[in-house]
Amino acid sequence: MNDPQSLMWYQVHKKETSTTFLLWVFLGHFGAHRFYMGKTGSAVAMLLLVILSIPLIFVGIGILTYIGAFIWWLVDAFLICDWVRDHNLRLAHTISQQQHLPQQGGQFLPPA
Repeated sequence: MNDPQSLMWYQVHKKETSTTFLLWVFLGHFGAHRFYMGKTGSAVAMLLLVILSIPLIFVGIGILTYIGAFIWWLVDAFLICDWVRDHNLRLAHTISQQQHLPQQGGQFLPPA
C-alpha cells in the first residue's frame, strides 16, 4: 500500500475501535456496534431480541430475554478489539492484492 490512492481507500473504509465502543455503550443493546462492523445477521437478531423483550416484560419472560441480550452485550465488549483488528487487516490485505491485478484505464479498482 505505497500509492496514495490505496492509502486513501484504506483510510475511508477502515473501522475505528473508539467508534465501535461508542456505539456499543450508547446503542449496543440494539446491535448498533454489530451493524457498524458488518455483522448484520447477529445485529438484527440482537435488535429483535431487545425489541421483543420490551413488551414481554409485562408477561414476565421478557426479563429473561433481556438478561440474555444484556449478557450478549457484555460479551461483545471483549470481542470488539479483535473485530476491528481483523476487519482492518482483511481490508489492507484486499487492497494489497488488488494492486497486483491489472488496473483498468489507469484507475485503482476498489476491492469487491
